Amino acid sequence: MDVSEVKAVLFDKDGTLFDFAATWVPWAEHFLLKAFEGDQDRAGAAGAAIGFDLAVRQFKRDSIAIAGTPDEVVAALAPHLPCIDPSVLLTLLNTEAAAAPQREAVPLAPLLRQLRARGLRLGVATNDAEHPARAHLTAAGVAEMFDFIAGFDSGHGGKPDTGQLLAFAAHVELPPAQIAMVGDSLHDLEAARGAGMIPVAVLTGPAEADVLAPHAEIVLSDVGQLPAWLDQRQP
Repeated sequence: MDVSEVKAVLFDKDGTLFDFAATWVPWAEHFLLKAFEGDQDRAGAAGAAIGFDLAVRQFKRDSIAIAGTPDEVVAALAPHLPCIDPSVLLTLLNTEAAAAPQREAVPLAPLLRQLRARGLRLGVATNDAEHPARAHLTAAGVAEMFDFIAGFDSGHGGKPDTGQLLAFAAHVELPPAQIAMVGDSLHDLEAARGAGMIPVAVLTGPAEADVLAPHAEIVLSDVGQLPAWLDQRQP
C-alpha cells in the first residue's frame, strides 16, 4: 500500500499525542493522595488496584489506567472509597483528569499543520472521556485541527472495540483501509486491525517495541516521525 492510499490519520491521545508517564504519573500521585487525604497506605493500596505503584511512582504495564476507560478505573477504585458513590467518583476522576497538565509527545501544532497541509483528515479516539480529551487538546491549542474527537462516552464505545474507528471513517467518508490508526497500546493496534485500518505504533507510552511490533505495520519512536513514514510509503 503506498502513501497515496493514506487519506486520514486517527490518533490515540494518552501515550500518543501526549507522553504518558510525564503526564499521568504526577496526576495519579496527586489524585490518590488528595482522595485519601495524604494517607500513604490507603492511597498506595488504591493505586495498586489500578496498577500504579505509589512508592516508586510508576504504572505497571498492564495497568487499567493505561488502556482502560474511566468507568473501569472507577470500578477498581470504588472498593477503596466506599463512602463515595461511583457516579460521583467518575465525575471527580474526569474533572481531575481534565485539569491534568499534559506534556506533548512532540510539538503538536506544527506536526498537525504539516499533516493537514498534505490533505489528511485527522481524528482522535481515546478511552478517556470526551470532556477531558477536548480540554487537553484545547489547552495544547490543537483541538480545532481535528475533524473528529471521541471518548469512550461519546456513543461509539471504547477500544479495543472498533466503534470509534468506524465512526471516524464514516465521518470523513473514507474506507478504513485508507486510514492510519496511531497508538501506543495493544488496544489501539487491535482496534485498528479489527476496523481494517493501518496500525501504527509509537513508543511514548508504557509498552515497548517488542510488544507492539508484531501487531503494527511500523513502530515509530513518536508521532513526529509520521511525515517521514508517509514519505517512505511513496512509490
